[in-house]
Formats: sequence, C-alpha cells, structure tokens
Amino acid sequence: MSLLSEFKDRMLSLGLARITEAAALASAVQIGRGNEKIADQAAVDAMREQLNLLDIAGEVVIGEGERDEAPMLYIGEHVGTGNGPEVDIALDPLEGTTLTAKDLPNALTVIAMGPKGSILKSPDVYMEKLAIGPSYPKDIVSLDSSPSEIIKTLARYKGCKPEDISSCVLDRPRHKELIGELRDLGVAVRLITDGDVAAIMHCSEPEVTGIDVYMGIGGAPEGVLAAAALKCLGGQIFGRLLFRNDVEKAKARKMNITNLDKIYTLDELVQADIIFSATGVTDGSLLRGIKKLPGYLETDTILLRSKTGSRRRMVYSHPIQAGK
Repeated sequence: MSLLSEFKDRMLSLGLARITEAAALASAVQIGRGNEKIADQAAVDAMREQLNLLDIAGEVVIGEGERDEAPMLYIGEHVGTGNGPEVDIALDPLEGTTLTAKDLPNALTVIAMGPKGSILKSPDVYMEKLAIGPSYPKDIVSLDSSPSEIIKTLARYKGCKPEDISSCVLDRPRHKELIGELRDLGVAVRLITDGDVAAIMHCSEPEVTGIDVYMGIGGAPEGVLAAAALKCLGGQIFGRLLFRNDVEKAKARKMNITNLDKIYTLDELVQADIIFSATGVTDGSLLRGIKKLPGYLETDTILLRSKTGSRRRMVYSHPIQAGK
C-alpha cells in the first residue's frame, strides 16, 4: 500500500479542526492584552498537545522557525502517536500574533496536512508572492512580470479596465513602489498590517471578498500555508524564496533546495491532496473570532479537503469550566 493511499484525509479532517480550535481557545485569553509572545506560546502549547493525540507519524515541515529558534513545533519536529500514516504538516499556531495582542481583525490558527513528501519543506525566510482566483486560465501571470503587466492581463481576461481590479498588499515600507505603481493604474489597494494567509484565501472568491490579486513579499511559511488553502478553494499562487544572507541560503540547501531562484507554482508548493483547517481568534473577513457566551466560548472554523473540494463551516461551543 502506498503512503498516498494510507493518508485517510476524511478520517483525519475532524481531528485537524480540533487542533485549530484548541489553539484558538488557548490564545483567546490574550486578545487585546499586548503580549504577542504569551499569546503565541499558548497557541503553540495547545496545538502541540492536540497533534500528539492523533494517530499519525507526522513531521512539521512548515512551523515555528528552526529547532534552535523555537521551543515547540519547529521545522523537522515529529508529532503524533507514531501509530498511523506518515504525514507532512504545515502550521501557524497563531497567524497574527500582533493582531491578537492588539485585538485587530483576522488573527487565525492554521494547520494543513498531507501525505509525506507532499508539502514543500521551506526555511523560515521571505517569499515573494502572487495569488489570483480560480476563474483565470492557468499561468497567465508570472512573478517575472511587472505589477502593471499583471493588472492589465487580469483586466483583459476579466473584461474590465485596470481600475476595476482590486488588490491586497501587506503594508510594509518595502512595498512603497509596488503600492505606488498599482495606484498609478487606478487599482484599489487594500492594505493589511498582518495575516496574509487569510488575505491570499480571499483571492479564491473575489466576487465575495472584493480581492482579485495578492502581491508582495512576506513570510515563506505563510506562503506555503496559503497554497494549501488554495489547493482546496481553487486559485493560483506563485512564490519565490528570497534570501537576505548566506546563512539563509545555507538553510535552504540543507533542505535540498538547490535552485534558489525558482518560482514555485501551487502544485509545487503542495504536491498532493491536502486537508486544511483555520479557526478565527479575532473577528475577520474570513472567520468570526472567539465569542464569550454565558457558560461557553464559541469558535468559528473552516475545514477544507482538496480531494473533494468540500468546505465545512463549524461552530463549536466549548463549556467554560468553573474558576476559569
């Protein structure tokens, strides 16, 4: 039996939802309290505890940095009981630590899982990203094209003017020229402070979210996680790893990445069927945040399977224990 056939995604999917729910509930007490590290650690601890209950032989391929930089859920860490299929895991215990600490929108807990060898094992470096929705022909845009060329191409296929295209960009000084070029074309630019996994997911339903394209430089782990979501939701994403120094290049080579200039497509970032779960921590455009109700904490989760294209929205009411 192949490793691929052993990956029972349907059986594992509900377990994945429990993992992001637990991480969201653990970090909820830190919403608005100004301490990013405590919020992140709470999510990490809860996610790791739940992962180790699953009957899998899992390896974290996208995680909380390198082993020496992260006490838990680091790249290369093995999780699960060991009694089950070998799987790759990409995760962000708290996507938006700053958002949580400041009680800003779109903080999520996120995890994706696929058969062993299915998810790109990437170092924790920067990635140049470009994402669009599922309605466009394959490979009509490229990271080698200028922002203006990308917008004009999308407008042509959409049958509209460039100023009718909307984009999302991470609000960073490094994107000053990109934002200026987009606005010179008349493009509406939605700036986000953090949380580009949710932002890229928005490209899958532009008629609902108002986002046609995502552009810019952010974390590579978030790029791979976003690719896992688009594998389920539909759309295209292109990513190119960016290295600031020789140390980061050495990390990539250690992970068997030899072409440091390669542009990865969706099917290269995620090479097989995947399951994906995200739970809202703070209210956002994708998911509702944690709600405190009389006697309960309520979570809002989206659970995705690429094999079937299914999308399950789950609301879970967690009883608050006395004294908690």
